[in-house]
Amino acid sequence: MTSNDPLVIRSLEFMGGMASIGGWRPEAALPEIAFAGRSNVGKSSLLNRLIQRKKFARVSNTPGRTREVNFFKVNGAFVFVDLPGYGYARISKERRAEWKPLIESYLRGSEQLRGIVQLLDARHDPTNDDRQMLDFLATLGVPTVVVLTKIDKLTPKERRERIAGITDILGLDEDQVIPFSAVTGDGRNELAEAIDALLAQPSWKENGS
Repeated sequence: MTSNDPLVIRSLEFMGGMASIGGWRPEAALPEIAFAGRSNVGKSSLLNRLIQRKKFARVSNTPGRTREVNFFKVNGAFVFVDLPGYGYARISKERRAEWKPLIESYLRGSEQLRGIVQLLDARHDPTNDDRQMLDFLATLGVPTVVVLTKIDKLTPKERRERIAGITDILGLDEDQVIPFSAVTGDGRNELAEAIDALLAQPSWKENGS
């Protein structure tokens, strides 16, 4: 790693998972950054690239494998929270119905949450599940960083068109989203800088949101 890396990872500790509403979770003593996205959006790959470790988050060929809210202590200073993926068609409606309130319970109840990294697949328009998630985050007032994943699968022309299309659909400016590739590393440092900025802020609840 170079000294120019905005997010140098010196230590990483899996703290455990919250499997049910009101269930165990680590003491909310450190700032938290949560990662959300539908089940096949490439969240595990993004986390691996962000941390620059190959096996931080298990990359599964079966989307929807993460069924708990998983907590990872980073550098002993803050916590990355991996939320269950949503919207995967092959997961039963009953199972998906369990995950939604679990995610919402975490977001509403975390006193140390600094922000959410919301992942969207750059190749496709936001799904209804994506829009519901973004609307929920907006209602809560949680600071949100929107990341467009899998841009390496697009040509430069397609990339420009997809970024413009998605930002138009969501009513965002193009500088409000981060194009990202877990394969090439494009967008990694931009995301790291955005996370660093979120960590420097007080809890969104303390801001009166």
